[in-house]
Amino acid sequence: MTVEPQQLAELLTTAAGVLDAASTQFVAGHRADSAVAKKGNDFATEVDLAIERRVVAELTRLTGIGVHGEEFGGEPLDAELVWVLDPIDGTFNYAAGLPTAAMLLGLLADGEPLLGLTWLPFTGQRYTAMVGGPVRCNGEVLAKLQPTALSDSVIGIGTFNIESRGRYPGPYRVAVLEGLSRECSRLRMHGATGVDLAYVAAGILGGAISYGHHVWDHAAGVALVRAAGGVVTDLAGEPWTVSSPSALVAAPGVHEQMLEIVRSAGDPKDYL
Repeated sequence: MTVEPQQLAELLTTAAGVLDAASTQFVAGHRADSAVAKKGNDFATEVDLAIERRVVAELTRLTGIGVHGEEFGGEPLDAELVWVLDPIDGTFNYAAGLPTAAMLLGLLADGEPLLGLTWLPFTGQRYTAMVGGPVRCNGEVLAKLQPTALSDSVIGIGTFNIESRGRYPGPYRVAVLEGLSRECSRLRMHGATGVDLAYVAAGILGGAISYGHHVWDHAAGVALVRAAGGVVTDLAGEPWTVSSPSALVAAPGVHEQMLEIVRSAGDPKDYL
């Protein structure tokens, strides 16, 4: 589905207003207790649920476009146009009192991210982009990402438990971590995928790895990184899609080096 640039710009402005309005509630709920247990030791707070209800209602009313949220689902992801929302990215951080938590909102057209909005209310950073760029932080245009060496880059990487299994077992993640640690400037584990992706788009991080497959963790950040001129694939090097099992995002140059290190770790299944 084709959306004209003027319509995209209007949708971006509307969505930014909705997230701005929800930011007060986000900040007020810091250190909220778990309200809903999820798979493994994951959980959602009452603030997750409340913000999702609020943002879904406002976006639907103001734009007429359905929303697919982390907590309640909603509009099918294969709809011609659909908002994808994570009301609190980094829920563990949020509940613990850490500032590395965000609201993530992307607009997909036939599965392709057209808009990305990542709000970090505790640090006052509001990242926005529409397809074709540029990326803005608090309205200021950010520089395009330039080819960079991994040795000069700080890299964000997903959290893990050495005992975890699943698609990317703990020992496999350690192997990737070891390989990256030999080559990059520094490694950072923020515990919030959307924060990592926004920081890549802003040039703060040279690259980041997400071992997750949830589209609400990735949609906004993928739009940001692409608009910034970065490279977005999964860990196998395939172009990212809404059904990708992982994400590897980085500046040009860094992405190629990171992908080589990931491939050198071998098949994740061999670590089970």
